[in-house]
Amino acid sequence: MKESKSEHYNFLELFSVQDGCIVIGKQKVTDIISNNNDTPTFIYDHEVIDSKIKGLKKYLPSSIEIHYAIKANPMPELIKHIQPQINGLDIASGKELQLALESGAQAGSISFASPGKSNEDLLLAIKSGITINLESENEFKRVVEISNRVGITANAALRINPNFELKSSGMKMSGGSKPFGVDSETAAELINRINNSSINFQGLLIYSGSQNLKHVSIIESQIKTFELAAELSRQTNTKIRQLNIGGGFGIPYFPGEHPLDLKPIGDNLFKLIEKYSDDFSNTQIIIELGRYLVGECGIYLCKIIDKKISRGKTFLVVNGGLHHHLAASGNLGQVIRKNFPVTVANKIGFKIIKANVVGPLCTPLDILAENLDLPEANIGDYIAVFNSGAYGYSASPINFLSHPHPNEIFI
Repeated sequence: MKESKSEHYNFLELFSVQDGCIVIGKQKVTDIISNNNDTPTFIYDHEVIDSKIKGLKKYLPSSIEIHYAIKANPMPELIKHIQPQINGLDIASGKELQLALESGAQAGSISFASPGKSNEDLLLAIKSGITINLESENEFKRVVEISNRVGITANAALRINPNFELKSSGMKMSGGSKPFGVDSETAAELINRINNSSINFQGLLIYSGSQNLKHVSIIESQIKTFELAAELSRQTNTKIRQLNIGGGFGIPYFPGEHPLDLKPIGDNLFKLIEKYSDDFSNTQIIIELGRYLVGECGIYLCKIIDKKISRGKTFLVVNGGLHHHLAASGNLGQVIRKNFPVTVANKIGFKIIKANVVGPLCTPLDILAENLDLPEANIGDYIAVFNSGAYGYSASPINFLSHPHPNEIFI
């Protein structure tokens, strides 16, 4: 993937264009949606996913295991496509566990992280033989009780809330007071208790944050993660079988953002693996990625059903919006709203004008593009929202105002 020299990253580099129209899988996206009654549609391109995985394998040490976090996009066809190309899957619910197993993944390659697992979730996880990432002392006690009651040894790792964060991340998940994992200063005591219990202890999960485009920040976090894991291993005289160092790899969405530079991250991981070769000689080092693998593979497509001018501003009204793509709309109101990358799917290369793209909902929050430079469009044309492969359909209030649900198509 090349880096654009302009302020805006060129998202069209990921896809082909034919006769002014975006093409995925040798099909014009307008044909794909029109063949589905013009219902707003998320279209996922398998070639973009394959390219992302190939890029990771090029720069990361071969000993690093790549896991896909299903929460980013739980579409079954997409999971089944990714699963054979990587080393494991990470889940956050009982339903995602079913999806993981149905994809063909082996139980030993699946891990379960969530701060609020129900007893039913834990029972299913124990019976399935996957690794449960323990988030608290109480969850540890429940896993022991359920495991003993059903007579099946549970596989578990301990999620750590370290005393550092992933700087410059879009969502910080560690440092300070957090609902995720066990504070690092109390972790050694709980590790000792796990070692003395009936649980089969697998190792550690240290996940610090997500959506980061600064390799320097990721490298700093990974250095601290290895240091902390080695310290806990030594304190408790415990061999760590698995060390999930999280992910945090981001993708560009907004003006001024560019793709993450993987090379220095990979170079640093080579050094860390060498430095801690004695501590982690037989340890599976795992990187857990969701958005980075699938975010750029998706385009959200919807049809312009009205065009109007209001006091000098052009509004393109489409049949999709906030209820399908909450993130692109601004997540129900942000202090400073930023536009996702948006274009007119069938007017690539046409004259550019300023326009606003709004959905059909009775709320001023239903915005897909605000005061954005777009190809001049009319009723019947199609709006495309790039970077819609992660946290789109499944992370949106699709029942809001009872409009029809969108389609999902994997090509």
